[in-house]
Amino acid sequence: MKLPAALAAALLSSLVPSAQPFPTAVTVPITLDHNRTIIDVYLPLPDGKSKRVRAWVDNGNPELTITQALAQKLGLQLSQDPATTKPGAAVPTAAPTSLQIGDMTISLAAAKDAKALLQRESVAPGCSAEITIPSTVLRNYDVLFDYPNRQFTIGPPGSISFKGESSKAILNAQTGLIQIASTVEGKPYNIALDLGSSISLLSDEVIAEWQKIHNAWPHMTGAIAAANMWGADDEPQHNLLRIPSLQLGTTNLTNVAVAALPRQSMKFFADRAGLATIGLIGANALLNDRVGLDYAHSTIYLQASSPSTLPAFDVVGVILRPEPDGRYTILGTAEYQGKPSVPDVKAGDLLLGVDGAPATGATMGQVWSLLGGAPGQTRTLTLEREGKRFTVDAPVRRFLPTTPGTPMQSPRRNPHRSN
Repeated sequence: MKLPAALAAALLSSLVPSAQPFPTAVTVPITLDHNRTIIDVYLPLPDGKSKRVRAWVDNGNPELTITQALAQKLGLQLSQDPATTKPGAAVPTAAPTSLQIGDMTISLAAAKDAKALLQRESVAPGCSAEITIPSTVLRNYDVLFDYPNRQFTIGPPGSISFKGESSKAILNAQTGLIQIASTVEGKPYNIALDLGSSISLLSDEVIAEWQKIHNAWPHMTGAIAAANMWGADDEPQHNLLRIPSLQLGTTNLTNVAVAALPRQSMKFFADRAGLATIGLIGANALLNDRVGLDYAHSTIYLQASSPSTLPAFDVVGVILRPEPDGRYTILGTAEYQGKPSVPDVKAGDLLLGVDGAPATGATMGQVWSLLGGAPGQTRTLTLEREGKRFTVDAPVRRFLPTTPGTPMQSPRRNPHRSN
């Protein structure tokens, strides 16, 4: 008996497994604030509505941090009574179940260590974000930080077609933290990849050794610009060094600015990563790149674009601390050619504005953008000292210049890979 053509086709299609939809990713714009990736996300509220908030994408931290106010709006239970706990303390809390990036729901179930920051408007000093997206969450997805185009892409494993130079990563399965076998001055090291850090950070012992051997490498004291991370009391004493060449996996990075961290801080990073390390490469070293994180295959991809034209350390040489009330205290000034770079400014002064634009209430990235410029330009600082306001004309200096003969960060190509 011959079946009608339509019936035969229907029977045949029922026997063939239906094609599975290819996983898709979403791309959203980012605000690059002090080299930190900030995006808009939506969080579900108990009444069924959603709230748009700013989120900090931090692949270098396994803990989810959320502000107390946002945690309470989401109906999350805090482990301690905020009324009896010191402001700024981070107390354990339940994590939200999910958040929305574009039209994709991102599960936060992997964020088992969640902390609520009490009586603070953001999750970090001088930052606009109310929640972080940690490495424990990111490790379940494909992730792409497109710094040149100011975009962030995330999707299920296999959803992103990564391009550029590939390097195998040493991935901590529990935390999602990444380390990469690297080489500096012919010696092998493990170095973490932390795009949540505004500056690359290496062991002070290693930096002191390199500085002694290579006295011509640009160096300075004082955590200015991207190195002025949080406004810690010791930041005026931090040593900065520019490394002419650093091999990160298969990729050669040039003119990498790094700040020194003491041994105990390096031990903290190593213990958290579960592997010995000399430090981390932060976002400052990769701002000309599209950085892909293929967690499923423990691989990173770096695709370079045209180099930046303005060095990151062409700034007014002040060191700042963001205060809880939104103001900025000056911790000190960096020296320039053996003298204070801004002699009329003292530690303890409040920075209220730059060239008429207010500093109070701005983020660290916004304030440092105001303090930058071309060497020789002048920025008018509005300051307050002992209750009195005054202004100071402060010069923009070129601190930590690039090493002669090497580009800021040229497009790179891995001879063993074609794209």
